[in-house]
Amino acid sequence: MAFTPVLHAEWLKIRTLRSLPGALLALFAVTTAFAAPAAAEGSSDPEFDPLFTSLSGVLPGQIAAVSFGAMAVSSEYHGGALRLTLAAVPQRGRWFAAKMTALAVPALLVGLVTALAALAVARAGLGSAASGLTTAQQVRGVLGCGVYLMLMALFAAGLTAVLRSAVATLSVLIPFILVVSFVVGDAVGTVADYFPDKAGQVVLHQSYDGTLGPWSGLTVTALWTAAALLAGVWSVRRRDA
Repeated sequence: MAFTPVLHAEWLKIRTLRSLPGALLALFAVTTAFAAPAAAEGSSDPEFDPLFTSLSGVLPGQIAAVSFGAMAVSSEYHGGALRLTLAAVPQRGRWFAAKMTALAVPALLVGLVTALAALAVARAGLGSAASGLTTAQQVRGVLGCGVYLMLMALFAAGLTAVLRSAVATLSVLIPFILVVSFVVGDAVGTVADYFPDKAGQVVLHQSYDGTLGPWSGLTVTALWTAAALLAGVWSVRRRDA
């Protein structure tokens, strides 16, 4: 089967499984909701980072992006759905590529819209405190935020293809994102800069003085994601449906 109809079929699955649009809606709602109170609190700090303050809702919001990627893949392992899918599309690599493309595009688009909305809401609350932000920094923040959220969704999707369970994937990633990166990360020093979430989040900051810059940080996150996807496609090809 050609790639285009496979992609169309996977897009229909994502669009019609209610939990998946719900996860993207949660991503938008949570990230944007954090913008206003973060702006009000941050504007009183003379050393605050206006770009990161505006986009800080991504930190809790990324849980929804991770859930989106994990649930989209885990749904294939319920009720023998994957066996039916592979009966229609025997080329497992082609199916996996279509699945990841169908995940990546909406995750990227929603991420970009979310970042733009959060930045607009926060700027309204910051007022003159955001005057130091240049257009280039804001564009970089919005684009980087969208790419980061897409990569985290794909990272979760690749891991789920290996673990075959959204619960297992979220049990690994959510504690890692919420606990390990902050608690253990401070203890291990610069090693934490190369964690998939920490590296990608550099792009959300107006200024940065760590080992990675905005785009090199996203590259590190992309490498983590590529490794997860390679493991995922290997699992799909080698293991029984």
